[in-house]
Amino acid sequence: MTRRRKLVFGAAGAFVVLLLTVVAVKRNSGQSLPVQVGEVTRQTLSSVVTASGEIRPKHYVNITSQTFGKIVSIDVTEGDQVKVGQVLLRMEATQPASGVAAQRAIVKSAEAAKTATEASQRTAEAELERAKADRDRAKLDWDRGQQLFQQGVIAASERDMRKATYESAQAAVTAAEARVRQAVAELERSESQQQEARAGLTRSEDDLNKTVYQSPIDGVVTSLPVHVGEQMVPGIQNSPGSYLMTVADMSGVTAEIRVDESDVLEVKPGQPAEVTVDAYPDSVFHGSVTEIGTTALLRSTGQSTSQLTTGSQEAKDFKVEITLAQAPAGVRPGLSATAKITTANHEKVLSIPLQALTMRRQSDIDKAEKLAHKGKGGRKADSKGGTGDAKAAEGKAGSGDAKAGASDGKASAGESDTKPAQAAAAASDPASKKEVQGVFVVEGGRARFHPVKTGITGVTEIEVLDGVKEGDKIVTGSFKVLRELKHLTKVRQVKSEENKPST
Repeated sequence: MTRRRKLVFGAAGAFVVLLLTVVAVKRNSGQSLPVQVGEVTRQTLSSVVTASGEIRPKHYVNITSQTFGKIVSIDVTEGDQVKVGQVLLRMEATQPASGVAAQRAIVKSAEAAKTATEASQRTAEAELERAKADRDRAKLDWDRGQQLFQQGVIAASERDMRKATYESAQAAVTAAEARVRQAVAELERSESQQQEARAGLTRSEDDLNKTVYQSPIDGVVTSLPVHVGEQMVPGIQNSPGSYLMTVADMSGVTAEIRVDESDVLEVKPGQPAEVTVDAYPDSVFHGSVTEIGTTALLRSTGQSTSQLTTGSQEAKDFKVEITLAQAPAGVRPGLSATAKITTANHEKVLSIPLQALTMRRQSDIDKAEKLAHKGKGGRKADSKGGTGDAKAAEGKAGSGDAKAGASDGKASAGESDTKPAQAAAAASDPASKKEVQGVFVVEGGRARFHPVKTGITGVTEIEVLDGVKEGDKIVTGSFKVLRELKHLTKVRQVKSEENKPST
C-alpha cells in the first residue's frame, strides 16, 4: 500500500471519529435536567423560636413545716380558693402552749421583782435625803460649838461631841448614797430579767403560732400531699422542712418553657409570643417574654450545669418565662404548653424558599467556569479548521510526522509529570475545600450558582440580603436534583409532578 493511500485512509478514519464525537457532544449538550423553578419575591418575614414547657403561676408559695409535730387538722382541700390569713392546717400544740404558759409566769415574776426593786430604790433615796438633813443639822451644831468654845461658853468635851455627831451624819450620808446606787443596779438587773422573760415569751408564742398555718397570699391550694396524723419536721441547715402544700396566685399565669441553646441568644425580654395549651387545643394565648434564664439545664434531667463537677457534652436548654396577657379560665399549674416567640419581623424583604438554599465548593464552581471557557475556545478552533485548505493540512501532516511524534512523546511525558503534582496541590489547598452558600439562578437555560448572604429565617422562607434580585428565577427542587446539580448545567422547568422519581 502506497504512502498516499495510507494517508487517505487515516484521514478518513479520523474524520469518522471526529464526526461521531461531534454527534455525541451535540446529543449530550441537547439534554437538559428537569428542575422546579421559583421566583425571588418580596414579603414580610417573621423569625420564630418554638419551644415547649408547662404552665406556672406568676406568684406561688410552697408551705413547709416550721416545727416538729403531728398534723391534727387540715382546714382546706386541694383546689380551694383561700384568702390572706385564712387557716390552712393545724399541728399539735401541747408543748408550745405549755411553754407559753411557763414564760408568762416568768414574765409576771420578773415584773413583780422589778416593782419590789423600784420600791427599794425609792426607800434608799428617802433615807439618803434624811441622812443629808441630819448631816446638815450636825454641821450647824458643829459650827456653833466651835464658836462657843472659842468664846469659852462650852467645854472642850461638848465641842468634841458635836464634831463626832457631824462626822457620824456625814458617814450616814455616804452609806445612804451607796444603798441608792445598789438599788439602781438591782433595778437594772430586774429590768434585764424582765426583758429576758418577755423575749422567752415571744419565742414560745412564736413556736405556738407556728403550729397554725395561715395562707400568706390570696390564691388557690394547688397541691396538698399531706394527711392528718402525719409527723412533720422543720428544715435543718441545707435540708428543707417537710412539704405541706402550695398556694398559688392564678391571676398571673406564665408559661415556663425551655429554649434550645442554639436559639436562646435570639430571645429578648419583651418579645411577643403565642402560647398554646394542650388542654385548650382551639385557643391561642398571647403574651410576652419577661424572664430569660442564664444557667444552662441538661435536657435529659433538667439539672443545672452549675451543680455539675465535670463538663457535659449533652444538649442543653435555657429557661424562658412568658407572661400571658390573660389567663384561661380554670387553668392549672403543670399543664403542657408550647410557645412561639417572634424574635424578628422584617417587612417587604427579598426572600427565597428554604429548600432553594444549598452549599457548593468554590473549587467546583471555578472548575465548571474553566471548562465552559475551554469549550467555547474549542468550538471556535473547529469552525476555523473546517474552512481551511485540506491539501495544506495534508501537506503539513505529511511533512510533520516525525516532529509530531517527537513532540507527542515530550507532551505525554510532561503531562504525566505535571498532572499528579497539580492534583496534589489542588487537594492540599484549603480554598479548594471552602463551601459557599448560595442558590442556582436559571439564566439562558442554565443553572448558574450565585453566592448569597442571608438574614432572618421564617417558617418556609429565608431573607436574602445580597446575591440575587427580585424576579430572578431560582431552582427550588427537587431535593435530589438540588443535591447533585452543578454550576452551568443545562436545565428546563417542569412541574413538581414531572420531577418525582418513578417507582
